[in-house]
Amino acid sequence: MLEMSFEESETGSVVEISGILLTSFLLNIIPFAGPSNLLIASTIALKFTDVDPLMIGFLVAFGAASAKFIHYLVMFFAGRYIGEKRLKRIEAASPKLRKWAPIALFVVAATPIPDEPVIIPLGLIRYNPGKLFIAYFLGKLVVGVAGAYFGVFTHHILGSMMDENVLIVISIVLTVIVTVILLKVDVSKLAERIFKRKITLR
Repeated sequence: MLEMSFEESETGSVVEISGILLTSFLLNIIPFAGPSNLLIASTIALKFTDVDPLMIGFLVAFGAASAKFIHYLVMFFAGRYIGEKRLKRIEAASPKLRKWAPIALFVVAATPIPDEPVIIPLGLIRYNPGKLFIAYFLGKLVVGVAGAYFGVFTHHILGSMMDENVLIVISIVLTVIVTVILLKVDVSKLAERIFKRKITLR
């Protein structure tokens, strides 16, 4: 009994775990409009203080990756219905897309850059679904774990002084500030420079 209660306090109950996974999935299934996963993870960590932050990060990442995989599948099957001219253009760009796909997926998953411009063309060219899911999941795992620990940190520092709802609002505000800072850094240009440098070295 003691062993079971200890495990539940460390990882959370089945209901909590299912709730976190479902919340992440539903918030990410909305195309072009989903909130930051950094915000999702930090808010969940503040709400479910008995769940391990690594578990929260994993569940948020898995839920987000599963939602985007649905977007990928829609485009995968929709590709056969697009015009012949567009299909030829996509096929012409296919080698480059496939080459940089893992890095591009990781970058858009781990940063505030919109991921649809990467997911949609990869679905149209029928990029390897397993590679897509893994690369995107790893990017979201970085964000999810960082957000969860951010929520835990906020709770430890301010939890004894403030109400839980106030903490959540503070966490949201701080997450928005972090997101704005990340947006100010042009990650796409930074990634482009890295890619060019790699090509030059080769």
